[in-house]
Amino acid sequence: MSVLGKIIFYSMVALIIIFLAIIILFLSFAFSSSSAVLSRNTAPIANLGQDTLLSCYLLTQTVTKVSVTWEKKGLSGVVYKYKNGAATLQDQSSQFKGRTQLFSEALATGNASLLLRNVKHSDEGEYTCSISSSKSGGTVNIHLQTAAFTAPTFTLSNSVLTAHASRWFPIPNVTWLNLDEEVLRGNTTFSASHNKIYSVTSTLPVNNTDAYICRIENNLVTSVSTATVTGSAVSEDSYFTFSAASSLLVSVHLSITTTCVLCIYNLT
Repeated sequence: MSVLGKIIFYSMVALIIIFLAIIILFLSFAFSSSSAVLSRNTAPIANLGQDTLLSCYLLTQTVTKVSVTWEKKGLSGVVYKYKNGAATLQDQSSQFKGRTQLFSEALATGNASLLLRNVKHSDEGEYTCSISSSKSGGTVNIHLQTAAFTAPTFTLSNSVLTAHASRWFPIPNVTWLNLDEEVLRGNTTFSASHNKIYSVTSTLPVNNTDAYICRIENNLVTSVSTATVTGSAVSEDSYFTFSAASSLLVSVHLSITTTCVLCIYNLT
């Protein structure tokens, strides 16, 4: 590479570094100035009839003079309000009376997460958590979705394995697989309750000694259960996965990193 070429190359590298530094400073300023409030999950999925925790917290670890307001889009009245060291619920919507709680000991560390009891279909929607304190403040939006889901229980009779899950909504699909993840032919029936929660029963002819995977899923939740048949006994292991939104910050970071790598690659 000639002397002129080296000068151009190192000048371009320096410009890229300066450009990236400016972008990082801009992003840092944008995120810090707009809000110091975050959530560990801005798209939670709550199980109908059970309790759920809506995450909301300050980046600052120790705070005083904390005020917190939880609101729901389209709702008249607040979901929960905390001010001057106590709950202020005069303007609370009747939909949430007796079903919400903050944790006073956690507020001192900037944690304003909301406990929502006995989740209902009507709880689904967009929530805003607003925090102000002696050090910082801001807001974060959380979109709550509701579903019903339970892991199946298994029984074995006459070489037929039966999976039964008592609560699912929206109505799910059921797939049986072997451990090689080959799809097996099962038979599934649904029974709907008055509140449109579905009971799921699915059967599969099986061998006396083998393991089978029963996957129950809808667009929100997936239950994966492994049933191991040994003689007349069945052991089971289950877990859930949930649909999740992408992180804007991660996307931005990846985009910047990719651009930087491509630019340096092209220069070399």
